[in-house]
Amino acid sequence: MTIAVDFDGTIVEHAYPEIGRERPFAIDTLKALIADRHQLILWSVREGKLLDDAVNWCKERGVEFYAVNKDFPEEDVERNVHFSRKLKVDMWIDDRNIGGIPDWGTIYRIIKEGITWEQVILEESGREIPEPPKKKHWWSL
Repeated sequence: MTIAVDFDGTIVEHAYPEIGRERPFAIDTLKALIADRHQLILWSVREGKLLDDAVNWCKERGVEFYAVNKDFPEEDVERNVHFSRKLKVDMWIDDRNIGGIPDWGTIYRIIKEGITWEQVILEESGREIPEPPKKKHWWSL
């Protein structure tokens, strides 16, 4: 799976333009996702030296991203006239989600088990998780 990960407020606490403290278990979870063979893309509003600082901060802790602010490492954003800042990823991990960001253990569980945030909330509240609706096919209408 290709996963875009925000930096400020997600991997570290908000302190922009400085680098905040690591959010608990963020680096360990990112390392586990890489070990599980997911491609992680750092997706940040940071540019120039501030972006380099964030990339190096992660690298010093053992997290190297597949790409940074682009879909693949060899993409030349300066020459590509069709370059879009919108990434083609399967999932986004960002503190600006509706409801905020869950803890990193929950994020890992959602990805590893292929469950939804809604299922986690229902399970934690002790309510039964409903079966997903049956897909309708044109031949059975």
